[in-house]
Amino acid sequence: MKLASIIPLAAVLLAGPAAAQTGDKPIPSTTISLGTATPGGGFPLYGNAFAEVMNAADSTLTIVPRNTKGSNENIPLLEKGELDLALVAGEPAYEAFAGIGRTPVRLKILTAIYSNPGMFVVRADSPYKTIHDLVGQPVAFGAKGSGLPILARYVLDGLGLKQDEDFKAVYLDRAGDGPAMVEDGRVAALWGAGIGWPGFAAVASSASGARFIAPSADEIARIRAKHAFLKPLTVPAGSYPKQSEPIASLGSWSFVLTREDLPDDVAYRLAKTLHSTEAAFCKKLAQACETTAANTVAAAPKPELIHPGVMKYFREIGVVK
Repeated sequence: MKLASIIPLAAVLLAGPAAAQTGDKPIPSTTISLGTATPGGGFPLYGNAFAEVMNAADSTLTIVPRNTKGSNENIPLLEKGELDLALVAGEPAYEAFAGIGRTPVRLKILTAIYSNPGMFVVRADSPYKTIHDLVGQPVAFGAKGSGLPILARYVLDGLGLKQDEDFKAVYLDRAGDGPAMVEDGRVAALWGAGIGWPGFAAVASSASGARFIAPSADEIARIRAKHAFLKPLTVPAGSYPKQSEPIASLGSWSFVLTREDLPDDVAYRLAKTLHSTEAAFCKKLAQACETTAANTVAAAPKPELIHPGVMKYFREIGVVK
C-alpha cells in the first residue's frame, strides 16, 4: 500500500515501540485526514465531533478534520488521494456514483451519517408561507461547492422551478453567513437540510424567530415522481427552538466516503471503532444518533458501494449476511 497516499496531511503509519499492543501484534498508529466543509455548516460540526469521539475511543487513531469548500470539492480530493475520508451530501454522492455529468467515481462508503430533509427557513414575521411564495425573491441556497444547492435544484425541478431563474439565488462563501442574511433581510429565505442543522438553529434562536417552509404532501409526490431517489423524511418536533410540530419533507442521506484505495484493514478499524461507540457519539451530537451500521446498510444506493473492510465488520456483527 502507498504510505504517502494513506496520509496526505503529513501523517504516517507508525508501527514500533510507540504503537499500541494487542498480544504480540502491534496496532499501527494511523493518522487519517477528513474533509468537511466551510465553517458554520453542519459538516464541520459533525466532522469535528466524529474526530473527537473516534480519537478518544481508539488511541491508535488520529483523525484530522479539514475545512474544505464542501461536497463538490471533497469528491475530487478523495479521487486524487489528497483526503482519506470526506463528508459528502446525498445528492452529490448520488450523481458521482451514477456518473451524472462525469465519469462514475470508485470511492467507497464508510458510513451513512444523517438524513437530510430539505426545507427553507424564513423569519417568523415573514409574509412567505409556501415555496411558490418565494419565487422572485432573494434566497440563500447554501455555500458554493456544498451539496445543499444540489438538493434544492432537484426539489425545485420536481416542482417545475429553476433555482437560478425563478429565484434571485445567492450562494454563500461561508455556510455560517446565511442566518444573519435572513435576520437583516438581505435574503427572504435560507435553504438548508437536516436535523439540528446549525443554520436553521441560528435563525430559530434569533430575536426574530423562524418559520419553516417545506414541500406540501402533493408537492412531495410530484418531486418524487420525477426524482425517485429522494426519500420522504421527517424533521421531528423539537428539532429546533419553538418548532412544536414535525415537518414532513424529503431528501437523502449524507455519507462519509473513503478514497478508493483506503486499505481494508484501516476501513475495518474505522468501522469497528465508530460503531462500537455509537452511544457516545449520539450523546455528543444529536445528528450523530442516525450514524448506525443499520442505517448505513439501508442508505447505501448499492451494497457494493460500502467499503469491503466495513462490510467485513458488518458481517461479523450480523448487520449483513
